[in-house]
Amino acid sequence: MAQTSDHTQVLNDVMDPARAAALQAALGLENRVAASDALPPFFHHIYFWDPLPPEFLGRDGHPALGGFVPDMGPDIKHPRRMWAAGRVLFHTPLRAGIKAEKTSVIEGVTRKDGRSGPLAFVRIRHDIRQRGTVALSEWQDLVYRGEGGATPDRPVARTDETHSEDVSFNSTLLFRYSALTMNGHRIHYDRKYAKLVEGYDDLILHGPLLAQLLMLMGERMLGNPLTEVTYRATAPLIVTQGATLCWNDGAAWVRGPQGEQCMEAVMR
Repeated sequence: MAQTSDHTQVLNDVMDPARAAALQAALGLENRVAASDALPPFFHHIYFWDPLPPEFLGRDGHPALGGFVPDMGPDIKHPRRMWAAGRVLFHTPLRAGIKAEKTSVIEGVTRKDGRSGPLAFVRIRHDIRQRGTVALSEWQDLVYRGEGGATPDRPVARTDETHSEDVSFNSTLLFRYSALTMNGHRIHYDRKYAKLVEGYDDLILHGPLLAQLLMLMGERMLGNPLTEVTYRATAPLIVTQGATLCWNDGAAWVRGPQGEQCMEAVMR
């Protein structure tokens, strides 16, 4: 159960290896994680669940504002939530089957009016400890925007990759990833909601799922465990579209089917 105070939340988890195996299966990877083994990069996102009763959820299936994340005001009453960017420091490997504690702190909330209407930016820092040592630090930048407004521009992706991997998606993968991360955001599994309420063409890929795929590729390309990753989501990708994971000397990005850049990352 979460321990929550103003702008701070503490969650505990035993980092069950079976959950890591479930994510590996969903991604089509061979399961090699046993108790005490190092978890693959970014797998901590399937742990530290904080399930809430329905009355504490917003219209979009996410926890309603006014809890850990504060209320953003009447002009963002029914926000469209986007995971905009993140940074992860891998201090030491997180290990499966070992009790861990995650402390989350809201470091800042800012408001501004953009071309798409009122926006609220929330930065959250997470520190995960195992055996008394901080193993991982992460910053997440979330964006909440009101209903309506212009659609953000889609930047053009680089084409100078030295390595690339084509990937495809389906609604089963989105459902399994939502379940493993306890992510109730309806744009990932409720096609009618995604199209009629939030204005997308179809179900939307999770930003963290794209970041996960880039990090797994990056670790393969570097040949060593990752120590630091920064990433930024730049355009949505719908489930019916394939994409290309691209790599060039520590830079990684997701290129969509029309050449648009959906996510970019730098890792070492």
